[in-house]
Amino acid sequence: MNPFFVDNKILLLILFLWTLPWKAYALWTAVKRNEKGWFVVFIIVNTFGILEIIYLFWIAKKKWSEVRRAFLKAISIPSRKQG
Repeated sequence: MNPFFVDNKILLLILFLWTLPWKAYALWTAVKRNEKGWFVVFIIVNTFGILEIIYLFWIAKKKWSEVRRAFLKAISIPSRKQG
């Protein structure tokens, strides 16, 4: 197997894992703010999270603490109640 191809697969995986949460949260925010234009742009354009980050922090005026809390909530596993 070509080592260049393997390296590209790893890079693509890293880019995917980086982009997915930014895109998902930006889409969610655009929907909640009823900003259909931004929603369409995020669906069509892939900027590896750059446009989504600009939108979240400068357009939607999210604070890092809000974004961090949303990301942590999304990846948390609900605990089972003992009883």
